[in-house]
Amino acid sequence: MDPTCPSECIYNLIPSDLKEPPQPPRYISIFKATVKDDMQKAKTAMKTMGPAKVEVPSPKDFLKKHSKEKTLPPKKKFDRNVPKKPAVPLRTDHPVMGIQSEKNFINTNAADVIMGVAKKPKPIYVDKRTGDKHDVEPSGLVPKYINKKDYGVTPEYICKRNEEIKKAQEEYDRYIQENLKKAAMKRLSDEEREAVLQGLKKNWEEVHKEFQSLSVFIDSIPKKIRKQRLEEEMKQLEHDIGVIEKHKIIYIANNA
Repeated sequence: MDPTCPSECIYNLIPSDLKEPPQPPRYISIFKATVKDDMQKAKTAMKTMGPAKVEVPSPKDFLKKHSKEKTLPPKKKFDRNVPKKPAVPLRTDHPVMGIQSEKNFINTNAADVIMGVAKKPKPIYVDKRTGDKHDVEPSGLVPKYINKKDYGVTPEYICKRNEEIKKAQEEYDRYIQENLKKAAMKRLSDEEREAVLQGLKKNWEEVHKEFQSLSVFIDSIPKKIRKQRLEEEMKQLEHDIGVIEKHKIIYIANNA
């Protein structure tokens, strides 16, 4: 007997009730409580809009009877004798007949077309294969501005400004020349420049030595004043030394 085949039994012929499989438990998110708490916190009465800020009506302006009814225009007196429309023409009245114009409209129109100037087509350009048309004049493809009379000419306000700048420069040069003539400038030689530089450095060393000899604790006003004075002197000497080292050629006023 084949083991794969079930054994024959008469009880297998009795129909059995189908048992439905049990349903799996319903899915509940683990974040349900967190989301619920957040929603409850966000639900605040009038949080964003606030109470309505409208003007409270006065108790004296209460709604009265017939106050919202439309008012009719004032009544006018009706007169039947006044005619409203022009009178109907009588049966005996006949319109003017037989009036004809001697103008030949065909010849007139033909002469206007022959003698008239042909209308030039408006220049356009197409930039897409779908046939989008645009005017050529505002597109910048036509040399429009180079044909102007004042093209390439310096504007008047720029010429005026250049003249003012030139005049100011000439006045400044004249002022400098006059000052140089009044107080002739003398150039320092290399030996004098080196002597001045060494003197400034020597003075800085002396001031620095005096600054180093100050007490550690600055607990009185005279000591603070002395320290500030020494710092200012050292700063000024450092500035002078830097200026002389930076500039090789130095002019001084000849007071002799």
